[in-house]
Amino acid sequence: MSDIIRITSIQQIHDFWDLESPRHPLITVLPITDEMTNYDYGGKTYAMELYHVSLKQGISGSLAYGRNSYDFHDGTMTFLKPEQIIKIEQTERYEESSGWTLIFHPDLLRKSDLGKNIDNYSFFEYEVSEALHLSKEERVSLTELVQKIENEYRQNIDKHSQELIISNIDLLLKYCERYYDRQFYTRSNLNKDVVAKFEKLLRAYFASESLRESGLPTVKLFAEQLSYSPNYLSDLLVKETGKNTQEHIHSFVINQAKNRLLNSELSISELAYQLGFDYPEYFSKLFKKKTGMTPAKYRSLN
Repeated sequence: MSDIIRITSIQQIHDFWDLESPRHPLITVLPITDEMTNYDYGGKTYAMELYHVSLKQGISGSLAYGRNSYDFHDGTMTFLKPEQIIKIEQTERYEESSGWTLIFHPDLLRKSDLGKNIDNYSFFEYEVSEALHLSKEERVSLTELVQKIENEYRQNIDKHSQELIISNIDLLLKYCERYYDRQFYTRSNLNKDVVAKFEKLLRAYFASESLRESGLPTVKLFAEQLSYSPNYLSDLLVKETGKNTQEHIHSFVINQAKNRLLNSELSISELAYQLGFDYPEYFSKLFKKKTGMTPAKYRSLN
């Protein structure tokens, strides 16, 4: 028997907490209570097939960002998307916890523009340790939006209900994106240290045997080495440098390629393998995309 508990519907959430049937089959807003936060989840693993957006307050402790810790007593937001696997363990102490959790099924968005674009909100794939920290004013703004969503689905449903609910979810996520941008900005000094560490790791990788043994480095590799999720690291780098992690890797390898094209007698295929590419064709395609010319053309012009 599988140890993974699958959460597939709003009704299942309500049944778990012994709540009345949901007012809408595809969306609900639950208040965060002491009972929920201090519940003995038994270290079980859950597979969620729903979107979760949670604002939690009253948590006593600190939250780690890489090797740094920040107080999060005033309130944090976390995000989950369908198919994410989580394991709930009681490692924090909760005192007078409060807040809310907005939960909605992907089917709610299926025919909407938000349904097509929700994957652009990359914070749904951040780690819990990369939570959004909110000011009092920000918490108030987001809570008012969630109250509008709740009020809408609690009324008699009409032809406008779905559109208004989705519009407010979209607005909520846009504000979260804005507040994350603010958080990246206010931590600029820390982020610059992360950029410097990332660039050092990138240079070290290309100077090591790892390039020959394992091929081109991945975004996941550097994210793990820096103790971040891949999406969070990429977003951090974009805010600081204008380029995400993959773009940094590609820029570095193209610069390496330019140097070796002009300072070696290696064939294009040999050079591609030396740079960690499994297929020379992919190297040539990437080089042309980044420089506007093929490797052979670049070599002949210089």
